[in-house]
Amino acid sequence: MTSYTAAQDEAITCLDETLQIIACAGSGKTQVISQRIANILTRPGVEPRNIIAFTFTERAAAELKDRVMSIVSNQRGNVNGLAEMYIGTMHGYALDLLQRLVPDTFKFSVLTDITARLLVDKYSKQSGLTTCPTLPTATQAYLWRFANSRLYLQLMSVLREDTVDEALVPDGVLESQAAYLHLLYEQANFDFTEMINLAVQMLEADPATDVDVATIQEHIRDDIRYVVVDEYQDVNPLQEQLVRGLVQYGANLCVVGDDDQTIYQWRGSAVSNIISFADRYEGVRQVTLADNFRSSQGIVELGRSIAELVPVGERLAKKMVAASHQTWERGDLLALNFDDPDSEAGWICDRIQEMRGTSFKDTPFSEARGLSWSDFAVLYRSVAKDADPLVAELRRRGIPYVVKGLNRLFDADEIKAVVGIFRYAVAEIDAELLRSLWVQADLLPKPENWAAAVKILDVGRDFDRGARWGVYNIQRLYLDFLAALELREETVPGQAGRGELVFYQLGKFSQVISDFEQIHFASKPADKYQTFARWLEKQAPEYYAESDGDVGYATPDAITLATVHQAKGMQWPVVFVPCLRRNRFPSRRWGGLGLFHVIPETAVADADRYRGTLEDETRLFYVAITRSQKYLYATHSPGVGQFAKRSQFFDHCTANSWVSTKASPVASPRLEPKPRHETPQVVLSFSELKYLFECPYQFKLRFLYGFNPPLHEALGYGKGLHDALSEVHKKAVHGELLDVSSAAALVRRHLHTPFAYPELRETLQKSAVAAIQRYFAAHGDQISRTVHSEKQIQVHVAPGITVDGRIDLIRRLDTDELSVVDFKSTDRAQAEDVTRDQLHVYAVGYEELTGQEPDLIEVLNLDEEGKNTREEVESSLLSGVRVKIREAGDALRSNSLPRLDSWCSHCDRCDLAALCRDKPLSRS
Repeated sequence: MTSYTAAQDEAITCLDETLQIIACAGSGKTQVISQRIANILTRPGVEPRNIIAFTFTERAAAELKDRVMSIVSNQRGNVNGLAEMYIGTMHGYALDLLQRLVPDTFKFSVLTDITARLLVDKYSKQSGLTTCPTLPTATQAYLWRFANSRLYLQLMSVLREDTVDEALVPDGVLESQAAYLHLLYEQANFDFTEMINLAVQMLEADPATDVDVATIQEHIRDDIRYVVVDEYQDVNPLQEQLVRGLVQYGANLCVVGDDDQTIYQWRGSAVSNIISFADRYEGVRQVTLADNFRSSQGIVELGRSIAELVPVGERLAKKMVAASHQTWERGDLLALNFDDPDSEAGWICDRIQEMRGTSFKDTPFSEARGLSWSDFAVLYRSVAKDADPLVAELRRRGIPYVVKGLNRLFDADEIKAVVGIFRYAVAEIDAELLRSLWVQADLLPKPENWAAAVKILDVGRDFDRGARWGVYNIQRLYLDFLAALELREETVPGQAGRGELVFYQLGKFSQVISDFEQIHFASKPADKYQTFARWLEKQAPEYYAESDGDVGYATPDAITLATVHQAKGMQWPVVFVPCLRRNRFPSRRWGGLGLFHVIPETAVADADRYRGTLEDETRLFYVAITRSQKYLYATHSPGVGQFAKRSQFFDHCTANSWVSTKASPVASPRLEPKPRHETPQVVLSFSELKYLFECPYQFKLRFLYGFNPPLHEALGYGKGLHDALSEVHKKAVHGELLDVSSAAALVRRHLHTPFAYPELRETLQKSAVAAIQRYFAAHGDQISRTVHSEKQIQVHVAPGITVDGRIDLIRRLDTDELSVVDFKSTDRAQAEDVTRDQLHVYAVGYEELTGQEPDLIEVLNLDEEGKNTREEVESSLLSGVRVKIREAGDALRSNSLPRLDSWCSHCDRCDLAALCRDKPLSRS
């Protein structure tokens, strides 16, 4: 039984009042939120679907969901319906809300920050980018393609997310905004802002004016009773509107955050939001969680002194208190000055090598272990601008490291070699120079394969091989080239463990290709390859600079290099904060074209936050310091010109009594280095679990390393059929029965095949109409017997691993049996045994949701030649699939993801099989 402090207990048991939890760094807020949600679930009449809990990231959502599940399971055993409790990001919730209840949005895809930039650069005029005027104070009359696309997208977000006086916004800017939104909706895309914006519009509209608005508001009124918002300090005005819309019918609101950790002002969040919360909502109870259970007293005292640099009127009154088992010893905290960046980088590497093996206890009751590479983090204000000397020194010494996200990806020798593939494909370099790049990267396990690999590229750059776009698939060329080299995780030359790091990088590049082809797949072949090669060289490094997320679940035993923003919510035993230079950290305001060269700053409330203030930088430094559990090393070396002097943050550290200014030898007991294997917080969809069932190593390539399969020209066809039938059955649940005359309209509404060439698109359109017509002919008389459509289900596999998804259809047959139905758009989608496993997983999920075991599992194949199946659900089969799910979870937690024993039918269908093994001449 977890014991709680008085403050934690007060927050946990406050269930009826509007609650503001002010949570200092390391104060155990996730456990508090989890226990509070578990307590809510014990209240009479409360069901899981009555609760919404927002987190800032998917990673935080996975951790919160896992904690809630564990607490509920330990305290109450099985509780039905947990799949219907929403725990996730605001963006994810808005998308889910729309794509459950608004049929016109079912087909919409979500643009990332990267693909949104690619979109507006490709459609520079249609998106409004190059027709967007600037103010007379700017040095150019209009925004430019490539150079200003990031600024333009920031502008598009501010106009929708913030409190903006449109009367002060130039008409030309508003016309560009209209063009941008028209392009989004025309191409069936949401950006991160628009999905929330549309949801807010529907929450605030008159329900009498639109049936979808009425449906959404009825759902909010009848089903939502508790709303929890974590990281409330980073909520922007539009997100605040979403929160208000969700509680407008009386739902209880709890917000959790720390004004001292407000670090996303440049994205529109305002620290005043959390500071003024008690003034804007009635009957607020405030509870402060001041105990820091993460860090030693030295870290806590230094962090508190930094937070208190922010003026009193700009922060909530609180005092963080050390409560960790980590002890402070003189020399744990250092502030060191170096003559130059190379000396600074050399000392950091020396210190890491000296400290590797230092005894460390993760929890009060755990066994001591030796620190390993992954226990060290180096946090920068800007990795892109400051990490070069350290990266060079780490490489020289052979110390393993990873750069969080895709930042600096293009600086790696492995990626320079990969980029060379596409420079060669467009005749920018010759085969000899290409080979030298691969030799430099030490990525030729079998040099005798080089000629065959180059031949792959020679065929690939023949752009007269037919009209089909898929023939010129960039991802396919990339995978085929790696296959021809026989480059696999275990064949990567070098020391043990290098293969994991190299494949981690190669998987990131696969994501880069996917981003580009998402927008440019249908371009003319020669133009597509030329544009890709030019983009890799000119724009991509800047596109991905300081990128937030990693592409896979992999966590190699390597030092982490990250920005402070990326490190939010994380912790390490040892943290370095180097390059503490004036004008870098704190960062100064720079010139150049900015937001207020396009719209006047008087049009935006509290415009200063978009430029960044000293208080903002102070909060960011506070976040950096409080990532450390025990050891913290703040360092300075002079940069060039205006970066030559010390940061005032560095001087603050030297003045703090807990910090030493001279390093002493590392004297701790030495143990065998052993990385901390935390339970991965992984949420899988049912389709992703399918890959784990089929082949564990395929799963590793896809989801741990991030490799993506090549885009298929017919992608979207199956989803369009599913969405059309989803609308049919959702309407049936509410008593509206459609018939075969609706088939063409349903297909027009839902079918979206953006990668199909014109002839194929026409064929798919006709095929989809025919498939829906066949469905009505075969099953129309059963539509009225729909129980659920697209029903959310969830299986809590094991600590840290949750599988969730949706069942296509639950229907009651005329035999009165309850059937779980999965639609298949083609008979070739997957092997029958995999489908059987998948359907039994659905049956398990339905039972956990409702407490009711279905009678049958069915596959309804929408292909004219397809085969339908119907099988009884047997308790022994359900038990078996539970064991299989648990074994899959154990394999994932232990990173035991081996190849299949021999080539089989799964390998024949796997797009990544060539990264695994050679195809045999005959199947074994």
